Parts: sequence; structure tokens; C-alpha cells
Amino acid sequence: MNLLEELQWRGIIYQQTDEQDIKELLENEKISLYCGVDPTADSLHIGHLLPFLTLRRFQQHGHRPIVLIGGATGMIGDPSGKKEERKLQTIETVQENVKGLKKQLEKIFDFDGSNGAVLVNNYDWTSTMNVITFLRDYGKYIGINYMLAKDTIASRLETGISFTEFSYTILQGIDFLHLFDEYQCKLQIGGSDQWGNITTGLELIRKIHDGAKAYGLTIPLVTKADGTKFGKTENGAVWLDPEKTSPYEFYQFWINTADEDVVKYLKYFTFLTKEEIEDLEQSLKKEPHLRKAQKALAEEMTRLIHGQEALNQAIRISESLFSGDIKQLSAEEIKQGFKDVPSYEVKETQELGLVDLLVQAKISPSKRQAREDIQNGAIYINGERVTDTSYQLTETDRIEGQFTIVRRGKKKYFLIKY
Repeated sequence: MNLLEELQWRGIIYQQTDEQDIKELLENEKISLYCGVDPTADSLHIGHLLPFLTLRRFQQHGHRPIVLIGGATGMIGDPSGKKEERKLQTIETVQENVKGLKKQLEKIFDFDGSNGAVLVNNYDWTSTMNVITFLRDYGKYIGINYMLAKDTIASRLETGISFTEFSYTILQGIDFLHLFDEYQCKLQIGGSDQWGNITTGLELIRKIHDGAKAYGLTIPLVTKADGTKFGKTENGAVWLDPEKTSPYEFYQFWINTADEDVVKYLKYFTFLTKEEIEDLEQSLKKEPHLRKAQKALAEEMTRLIHGQEALNQAIRISESLFSGDIKQLSAEEIKQGFKDVPSYEVKETQELGLVDLLVQAKISPSKRQAREDIQNGAIYINGERVTDTSYQLTETDRIEGQFTIVRRGKKKYFLIKY
């Protein structure tokens, strides 16, 4: 398969400005193309991934990706998908966010070689522009009726839209024009909500360069079969920053993908071949209990974003929780694996009776119940059953001196901190 055939097979193409011209362009030359993101937070989340992974697919076929971080547009706010004005961020916050996004994007792309990725920040060419230049050199070419016809703007007219956000599409159009001039960038890709912004860039290029052609391609919105929003959990967004979403939580998100969604996500997000994905699809049909497709998806995504070592760690935590063998985990792994379980902090350093601990930590409601739980074999310390009601917790029960994991029954875990 050529690149466009592969993208079609993966279900990644939503809209193209000129399908035949794009096909001929990619067949006849290696191009520069770009995708951008605004630094509205200090981390990307998995909802940002598909356009950038698509950009990487272009790189694998010899094209040069330009990765744009919107240090300028991030200070304005894209009206796309919003019912009201964004709260404007300070320049200091935006610049800090830029640093966080840059580190994450550098993991996804290859910046070496003849088609090494280029990382740019639109603040570099936008911040020095004065309002007269903006209005005379760019605003003159974009008609009000043209902008009002765009869905992202039209949908906001009833609730209200400021001139600031109204102008956003022109700023993004200037980005495309700048990259066209400086890097001979001929294609912009983005999510389906970016169609209006992409076509504004094409309009500027056409009018300022006397009919010159550039192109746009959009990618479908990622959906879940059950109708719930992709990339959301009970704890909120699934971030690429390991401090916000640990590698273990990241791994668990993907491994818990529903059977109805997993093949689509393998096509969207992984770089596994058509043959490999079709084999996993057959396994899903014939032996769904093995969850080979989900395991492959979780491993590929965790390795890509967090590296092999973090993947190994996530698998180790998962296996320990499944088997109940907690002692093999490090303190760092316990922080990840037990981040959301109830916890209790022990302030004294002396030995502590298990019965007293169970009551103090609210694992058992009373001393009588605590003794019954212990005698009935319902209490585990670091994965090992304890049936002695006079058991005293000592230093040996503290993993790296920091944690003890108490389990009551089959699945109720509690984290004791020291």
C-alpha cells in the first residue's frame, strides 16, 4: 500500500481539499507538511495524539513533518468546539506550557536525517507583528462573509464571540502562509474541527501568491462504540505527562479498551502492519478471553509515549496486582499502582498492632470485626495472608520503608504510608 491507501485502510482520512491533487503530489515528490497544537495546558492528552501520529506516518514515507506549537495562538484561543470564550492565559503560563509540550512531541518524531522533523513556535513570527501589519497584510484578504460561513464561528454567533477569537482563524492561516514561504510546506493536517482554520490558510496562500496551491487533510474525531467520550476516565483526561497520568494508568487505559473499539484503535494509533493487526483481529474473534489485541495496543502505546522501561514497569504492576504478589514491587511502582486506593498515614515509627491499624485506617469498622477478619483469613499484608490477631507490623512489613499494602478480601486494597 502507498501512504494514502494505508491512511484510508486505517480510517484516518476524513476530508481532503483536493483528493486527486494530493494523491499526485505525494506520488511525485517528498513534501513538507505540518500539524499544530495550542499549549492550553502543560501536557498533551491522548485526544491530541491521532493527528501527530498521522504526521509521523508521513515521515515514515519520506516526507518532512513540521510540528507547530502555538505559543501565539494559544494566547488567543480557538473557538472550535467551545460554547463560550476561553479564559486568556498569561504569556508566562503559555511559555511554560510550550516547554512541556515540546518534550512530549520530541518523543514522537525523528528529528535526524534528511527528512528530520522541524519543531516551530508561531510566537516567533507572530509576536513581532503590529496591528497595522495584521490588518493590511492579512486581514485585507479574508472577507467577513467568508469567516461567518465557517462552522466554528457561525456556531458561536448566538452565544457571542469576541473579535479576539473571531480573528483566530486568520492567525492560524498566517501560520500556514509562513510555513509555505519559509519551508515550502504544502499540506496541513489536523482534526476534523480544524477544517475551517486550514482552509483559511489555503485562502491566504492563494490570494497572496497569485493562485499558488496548498492542501489540507483532516482526521476523524475519535469515538467509542458505547457513545462515551474517548480519552476520558473517572479521574479525567489521560495525559502524556507521567506526573499527571502514570505509565501504569496509561497502560491500563489502553488495555481496558472494549472489544468493539480495539481494532479501530490499533489502526489509528499503532504502527503495527496490516498483517499484524488482521492477526490480532482474528484472535479477538476466536479467543477474545486472551485479549491479545488489547495487550498489543497497551504495549505499543505505552512504549511509544513512555519508553520500554516504563512499559516493563506497568506490566509488572499489573501482574503483581492480578496475582496478589505485592512484595516484588518497588516503592515507585506502588505509588503508581495504588495511586487511587484509600490510604492512611502512620505517624509513629514504633511497631503497630494489626488489629489497631485495621481500625485506625478504617479498614475494619471495629476491633471485634478486625479480629474476625484476621481469623477468617481475609487480611493480607503485602500479598501474604495474616491470621494471627496479635500480629505486630515491623520494619520488614514496610516496602522500602515507605508503604505497606493491606488487602481485605479479594479486591479491597488499602495503602499504609509512613
